Amino acid sequence: MNKTRNPGKRPVGRPRIGQPHPIDIHVGSRVRLRRTLLGLSQEKLGDSIGLTFQQVQKYERGANRIGSSRLYELSRVLDVPVSFFFDDAPDGDMPPVSPSAAPVDRGLDATFEQDAMGRQETLDLIRAYYRIGDTTVRKRVFDLTKAIAQVQSKDLADD
Repeated sequence: MNKTRNPGKRPVGRPRIGQPHPIDIHVGSRVRLRRTLLGLSQEKLGDSIGLTFQQVQKYERGANRIGSSRLYELSRVLDVPVSFFFDDAPDGDMPPVSPSAAPVDRGLDATFEQDAMGRQETLDLIRAYYRIGDTTVRKRVFDLTKAIAQVQSKDLADD
């Protein structure tokens, strides 16, 4: 393969330094979400898969990509299927963005969702929800919550 480069240009396919891909950011945020829900520290998660807490931090920010074998290890330690990390992922063809940049194309809802997932209230609610042992009751609580949210959003739309 010929690796000659044009002056001032990067090789094709090589990511820009300092600009994580939106999928890497999303996967990292899902790792953080699940780790936090389980009450694990970054250090404890890192110990369980042979990493330092600094490496876990980089994964969670999307600064470092998580390889497939590491993702598989994380899914086992965090007790979720690998697909969990890609749930609600942005389109794969989005251009790389800074992790601190506000979502542009997805608007206010995406910003709200991102902020809400990091709040202690959200984590407490999710932990309490999963402490409901009876799956039928848990499903009813879920359905009730969705119904209330649907009525609320309809009322906001009517205003």
